[in-house]
Amino acid sequence: MSSINNKRIAKNTVYLYLRMLFVMAISLYTVRAILDILGVVDYGIYNVVGGVVTMFAFMNRTLSTSSQRYFSIELARGDKERLNKWFCLNITAFLSIGLIITFFLETIGLWFLNMQMTIPPDRLTAANVVYQLSIVSFLFHIVSVPYLALVVAHEKMNVFAYVGIFEALGRLAIVFILMMLTYDKLIVYGILILLLSLSTATAYMIYCWKHYPESKYHFYWNWVELKELLGFSGWHFLGTFSGSCRSQGINILLNLFFNPSVNAARAVAFQVNSHILQLSSNFFTAIKPQIYKSYARKEFDEMFKLIIRGTIISVFLVSLIAVPVYIAAPFVLSLWLKDVPDYTVIFTQLVLINGLIDSTNGPPIAACLATGRIRKFMVTMTSITLMNVPVSFLALSLGCGPTITMVVSISISSIAVVVRAYLLKQLMDFPWLKYLSLMSKIALTSFVVVYLNILLEPCNVDVFYKLLLTCVYIWIILLIAYYFFILSREDKKAIIGILRNKLG
Repeated sequence: MSSINNKRIAKNTVYLYLRMLFVMAISLYTVRAILDILGVVDYGIYNVVGGVVTMFAFMNRTLSTSSQRYFSIELARGDKERLNKWFCLNITAFLSIGLIITFFLETIGLWFLNMQMTIPPDRLTAANVVYQLSIVSFLFHIVSVPYLALVVAHEKMNVFAYVGIFEALGRLAIVFILMMLTYDKLIVYGILILLLSLSTATAYMIYCWKHYPESKYHFYWNWVELKELLGFSGWHFLGTFSGSCRSQGINILLNLFFNPSVNAARAVAFQVNSHILQLSSNFFTAIKPQIYKSYARKEFDEMFKLIIRGTIISVFLVSLIAVPVYIAAPFVLSLWLKDVPDYTVIFTQLVLINGLIDSTNGPPIAACLATGRIRKFMVTMTSITLMNVPVSFLALSLGCGPTITMVVSISISSIAVVVRAYLLKQLMDFPWLKYLSLMSKIALTSFVVVYLNILLEPCNVDVFYKLLLTCVYIWIILLIAYYFFILSREDKKAIIGILRNKLG
């Protein structure tokens, strides 16, 4: 009998969606307000300078995933003593790694910031202050990673939701503080973001100390276990590094070839995309511990079903918002921002396409990480993803516009979907052809929905009501298409059963 707890997945998904809706509503306002308060140049500087640190902050994602994997497996086995040892070893190892990265940030990173990046001379001092504040924030985050991982491994998504809501309210407070102050707003913004980051990290620590005895830290060092942890983290590091290079590396390339206003346009586009991708990442956060635990219990057939079902739901949830926003991007951005920077609309549309493809990544990657045998998988996927930077550099050198970077990214992401499925098949006999057939159906469905919108686009209607009508019939078409062409017979029966029960 399967131990996958669908009820818990549904409950945790609801918590995460309530969090997402609240955070999204506040973020849509705060991004608009911060862009207006800082101005296009300072907003672009903050994103590109913070991006230098973010290139190393990918370690947070690497270490968090590593911690969640080991914690979830030990919880599935019921060994709390060994869980505490893994927790303490994670704290010690992560702090050491954070200090090493800080050394490189304060040497090579500082040189690159001051000597290579395109920053107006009168804003260089402010850029350096923001850079140092970002480093301090990174250090605190890396130490707090095991605490957050422990909360997720225990599947306490309500705590994750509450802290996320607190963080969103903090960002809203930052906007009002910036409106009242007259000092250099870029520097003040950097300080306030640091204080908010420290507050959220501390919240996770306090919760774990109060509720999980295994979070009591004591110095623990085991070379054999450390080698295993670093080996796993090291190979997974390649995957997150490549993702960071694709994002922040391209951001730096655009700064070198163009100016901070292009960085600001790209930053706005990625803000839109990041909020939409929360739809899939929230669901993935809810199912990821179940994937780890089903592997630990050797329930492979159930895990494969969860991967395929999870991928369908992730893409569907993203499509519900991404497709209407793609179609109505000019109106949505003009409604959201006072002044829409050049290239923002086309960047947003291309980023949404890329985001729709990337929303399929989570479940297959989690299955690979569950095995612990990730070297070949990560080396291959890293090699593919890193091609974004040299190919984009070549295209920009030949005189292409800034949007070519997103065309390159979309092409490479599509190739990665195929390769990822094949590698997973080699690892655990994953039904990769069935998975790729499903991806083809999903891609065709998305294309048909956009094409039908062109044919059925309402005329002589107010722009706002036109957007509402577009959303409604896109949702109807997606529901029909997914039910008849994408869902399995088993899933259809399950949906009918649920509807019958709810309707009495």
